[in-house]
Amino acid sequence: MQEAYERARDVRLVIFDVDGVLTDGRIFINDSGEETKGFHSRDGHGMKLLKHAGLETAIISGRTARCVELRASSLDVGVLYQGVEDKVAVFEELLQRTGLAPEQTAYIGDDVVDLPVMRRCGLAACVPEAPEVVRAHAHYICKLPGGHGAVREWCEMILHAQGRFDAALARYLG
Repeated sequence: MQEAYERARDVRLVIFDVDGVLTDGRIFINDSGEETKGFHSRDGHGMKLLKHAGLETAIISGRTARCVELRASSLDVGVLYQGVEDKVAVFEELLQRTGLAPEQTAYIGDDVVDLPVMRRCGLAACVPEAPEVVRAHAHYICKLPGGHGAVREWCEMILHAQGRFDAALARYLG
């Protein structure tokens, strides 16, 4: 845990996978072919806390769904990439775009497709139900499951490590 806190101190960009992280991994497709997902409101507010603390956010998802676009917009996510087959190529593009070093980035995923970015970023996290090979490459394994508070937990951990948690909550405490 101490290593994760130390790595979190340098983070300036926090990147999220969607299915299995921002959701519980289930994908609902209705009869007209529209894909829907369930998002936890507290996870979303954790992402907003990061933004209020001055950190940038991004989403990289292998799937494409209009509901993800709407959710990202409502959370003021800085950059949204959907339909991504090569997540590390998009990660490298984000580094170029932001001018950040890999050590200044954090990524949370849940499956083997996330490993290339998890192995390259400064702080890698995963949900507890991720396969063992993914958990083995995570600096931080959330206690709460994907789609049910894992993202909020991780956001708060980063804010605590950076000494920004109290300031992020100050607006709610008057």
